[in-house]
Amino acid sequence: MAERVGLFGGSFNPVHNGHLIVARAVAEYVGLTRVVLLPSARPPHKDSTRLLDGAHRYAMLQRAVDGDPLFAVNDVDLRRPGPCYTIDTVAILTEQLGGGIELCWLIGSDSLADLPTWHRAAELVDACRILTAVRRGWDDVSWKELEGAFGAGRTNRLRDGLVPSPMIDISSTEVRLRLASGRSVRYLIPDAVADYVQQHGLYGSAASPSKRQR
Repeated sequence: MAERVGLFGGSFNPVHNGHLIVARAVAEYVGLTRVVLLPSARPPHKDSTRLLDGAHRYAMLQRAVDGDPLFAVNDVDLRRPGPCYTIDTVAILTEQLGGGIELCWLIGSDSLADLPTWHRAAELVDACRILTAVRRGWDDVSWKELEGAFGAGRTNRLRDGLVPSPMIDISSTEVRLRLASGRSVRYLIPDAVADYVQQHGLYGSAASPSKRQR
């Protein structure tokens, strides 16, 4: 049986505990041996002008998963020019990791309905297994629309990739707002990430250990 590796791309601006909890839940449910976190320089569906510098986001991810053998961090999307299309990232990781590995791309349920708008989406569904983390009772996608975009075979694979996951109501936007207003982010982001944020004065936080907000 081929080794299964999960690829989890995103802006991670900043990485928070919800990202890591859901990624671990998906990994345990499907049997992933690794989850590679891929911070994006220019996400096609987001305004990248507001993104924190990629070096900081990469460093925070490294600190968030340090010592955890499940996770790895890869900066391939930070180093290449142009929009970070998922199909291109999958092609690069396929070459880097070599044969004998089944690549799985992790997305949230909100992204599944938008998948037909992704660059070369049909090729992406063929190139890797799409795993969609969904909450209990979730049913917020039109399978007929997906079938119209991808055909029956690909749509069935997308349906088979639904993975139940815990409901973690944390967002990077919320974390940034709390940091900017001096409120605690304890239990929302890993302690090592909170330390890094305060050390560098990111997101409007005070760059002083004595003012660190947990």
